[in-house]
Amino acid sequence: MAYIPTRRRDASHQEKLDEPGRGQRLQPVCAVRFCPGRRRCGRPQCHSPAEAPTGAPRSTPISSGDQIPEVKVTATRYSTSLLKTPLAVSAFSQEQLSRKGATSLKDLTGEIPNVVIQSTGLDSAVQITIRGITSTNFTETGDPAVGFHVDGMYSPRPQGAQALMFDVDQVEVLRGPQGTLFGRNSTGGSVNVISAKPDFSGNYGKAEVDIGNYRKKQVTLVQNVKVNDRLALRGTFMKVERDGYANQMRDLSEANAPQLGWVPDGIPDVDQRFNKPIGKDKYYTNQDQWAARLSALYKVNNDVTLKAAYEHFQDDGAGGAPFRDCEASAGTRYQCAPGTGKWDLLVNVPGQVDMQIRTLRTGLSWTINPTTTFDYTFQVADQKRSEITDDDMGMQHAAPFQINGAYPNTPEGNWGTWPLTDSFHRTLSSRYLSTVHEAQLKQTLGNVQYVAGLFWMHERNRIDYEQTHTIQKPYGDVGSVLYHQPNRQVDAKAVFAQADWKFMPSWTGTLGARYSIDSKEDKGGEVYGANWKGDPAYYNGLYSQGTPGTPGFRVHNGTDLTDAMGGSVAAYHLYGAPTSNDHKETWRKVTWRVGLQKQMTPNQMAYASVSTGYKAGGFADKTDSCNYHMCADGKPGVVTFLPYGPEQVTNFELGYKGKFLDNRLSLSATAFWMKYKDMQLTGTYFINQIIPDNGLPCPTDQPKCDVYEAWRTINVGKVDIPGLELEWDYRPWRGARFGGGIAYINTDVHDFREFSDDYQCDVRTELGLPPCPPIYNGPEKELQGRRLYNIDGNHLPNTPKFQVNLNFSQEFSLPGGFRITPYVKVNWRDKAYFDLRNSDFGTVGRFQKAYAMTDASVRLDAPSDKWHAELYVRNVADKHAAQNRESVFGGFMKAYYVEPRMFGIRVGGEY
Repeated sequence: MAYIPTRRRDASHQEKLDEPGRGQRLQPVCAVRFCPGRRRCGRPQCHSPAEAPTGAPRSTPISSGDQIPEVKVTATRYSTSLLKTPLAVSAFSQEQLSRKGATSLKDLTGEIPNVVIQSTGLDSAVQITIRGITSTNFTETGDPAVGFHVDGMYSPRPQGAQALMFDVDQVEVLRGPQGTLFGRNSTGGSVNVISAKPDFSGNYGKAEVDIGNYRKKQVTLVQNVKVNDRLALRGTFMKVERDGYANQMRDLSEANAPQLGWVPDGIPDVDQRFNKPIGKDKYYTNQDQWAARLSALYKVNNDVTLKAAYEHFQDDGAGGAPFRDCEASAGTRYQCAPGTGKWDLLVNVPGQVDMQIRTLRTGLSWTINPTTTFDYTFQVADQKRSEITDDDMGMQHAAPFQINGAYPNTPEGNWGTWPLTDSFHRTLSSRYLSTVHEAQLKQTLGNVQYVAGLFWMHERNRIDYEQTHTIQKPYGDVGSVLYHQPNRQVDAKAVFAQADWKFMPSWTGTLGARYSIDSKEDKGGEVYGANWKGDPAYYNGLYSQGTPGTPGFRVHNGTDLTDAMGGSVAAYHLYGAPTSNDHKETWRKVTWRVGLQKQMTPNQMAYASVSTGYKAGGFADKTDSCNYHMCADGKPGVVTFLPYGPEQVTNFELGYKGKFLDNRLSLSATAFWMKYKDMQLTGTYFINQIIPDNGLPCPTDQPKCDVYEAWRTINVGKVDIPGLELEWDYRPWRGARFGGGIAYINTDVHDFREFSDDYQCDVRTELGLPPCPPIYNGPEKELQGRRLYNIDGNHLPNTPKFQVNLNFSQEFSLPGGFRITPYVKVNWRDKAYFDLRNSDFGTVGRFQKAYAMTDASVRLDAPSDKWHAELYVRNVADKHAAQNRESVFGGFMKAYYVEPRMFGIRVGGEY
């Protein structure tokens, strides 16, 4: 069970709060007295936690510093003891985050039972999976499945979780649907980052510098200012820079296929517009981020408090990257060449990110009377982002060219395979402007305590997003699409209430509900080049290939493309009339929670609950259901926005929490069973079966020429999700601390009869692997064109069946009041699949076998905690484990991996 302090301190003002390995110095509950003109007035007045059993026999006296301190969380919208909160929740302090080297949420992966957090490399987003539930759409059309909150305020964009976590009081991760109090889009759970607030203890500050490998440089500064007895201010700043660990090389490739006229001439055939020499500090996988926060706390009087905070986050990095997956492609014609490094990248489009998130949060807290409070909070967030990413990363150059067609296009419809693939995507500009209002009334009426509230979030999105294939079949001209969305709006309103009734001295019942209305609307949205046909309009009149099949025809090379081509709405008007996307959808839903809690002893409690969660539906861009062809039944297609419905979860949960061994051991155990239905999946999925333009059967090398599929979100199947979670924190002897957790989950997919197994069909045939099923041509129209495969009983992606995390620290006292604390942490993760098919082929398989990662550090603390220094190593064994695996361009395999070994030193001081 992770510990988190409930208040801030300064070394010159207050006793040091808990962190791993500081056993003998801990004081579970302390009240510090201050006197005018002096830093400290007497010793802190401390006592053991209130829940310690009275009259309990003790064999030997136990110092309060050896006990597990009380931890407060806000998971119920009240401040409650973690061990008396009837929810599955984990909490982390800033000290723990620093020790883990965590600067963003993704650094906590493996630390929490049944929680996987990873960087996607897409749209600067972080993907959070809790108990198997996640989101795979990070664009303006999608929503996260795990709610992300800062100071209790909902953040609608998944990019918000990328922001640096600095100077925080605590990070709380709630597992399971939070459909009542944190209700919007929290089917998997919720994350709440609670920033440190100004306090009135005086003027103090702290600073920390972190120097590591790959030329990492990180600095953190904090300053608290007591202006007077009514006003306090707090300023924080953090900046981190680090070279990319990728071995990034410039892609200057040219095709070599003389039989088709591709004769090397010394000029690159891949796009050279962006391919400029850069340093390692600009390589993919680098870090270049800073953030600052200024917050204020003002006491109007004894009953009314105002708060405000302005936060600015800037990311100027290159973004993440997938790498060649040499392990999964070994033995195929796509295998890595000898000497290929595991971090090699061949790039002609260096990554560039310019993401700015500016946020203003304000609030009012009014104590109406001793039993009633009213809180109002308001947030406005302005996220701007531009980005460019190389999609192919040069991966098509590792295998022999697969030339199986002839130029020009043959009557049989065989376009052949061009010798190069070169593609990129870029967000030319985007802006996500959101406002959030929330009002809460909290009251205690005898044995009943309740919170009731109103919630309203409105978001207006604007984005110009371009996808480009610079070598496009059949004639080598550019295929490109521009999504021009000047006004895409999201509106979410809700009313909620939850009450706890202590109907007997040791029994409490909970009942809560939330009514939500969600709507999404696209105004003036346009799509240019929606059919993905190579179109000379992209050249903007600045280059002409000539006429295919006539003398003088020449496909452009990598130097013929210029910055004036594509890349703007003005240029894309040459494509002709765009597709209009004006559309609106609305959804309404009631979610609820029922619970029962038994306080068995002052130190032990158990609970049972049933809760529900829901995530709103959505829609895609306007399209023709048969892609402007005739449908397989001979009828023309119809207009569709490919809408999808909400997903829903019902969670049955039993929990137990307690303290033992004179409060030296805390234990939390949770058993759950979740019913998950209408799961939202985003990817390239079947839309309809069509009649090819030439009316002929598909050639053997293009078996899907009569299938229309596109990037979209669909609702699929049902999933049963049973599981167990165990967390503990134990102080076996003075100065020692042993913590950890064990998780079990066994997701079971069923009722997904439309699943189509199209994965690596050609490669599987070549390798003698189980072949893809035949294409269905039966009477059920909704199944036509699919390779039906039964996935009943399969596991959800990225959800290992078992997880174990262990950590141990031991503090040693040194002469002169110094202390040294070694610390080691091991996270073990069971085998996990990365697709619903559970493709566990030995070659081209989409899974990661079980592995363990180890972190270690040793920390030196000066007397009175005036300064500290810490040596650290993350991923000690330099494990090369995949976080995701996928195929690309036929049989090529790529993967996102955990970071390599990172090491360094942190030095900090307080004043």
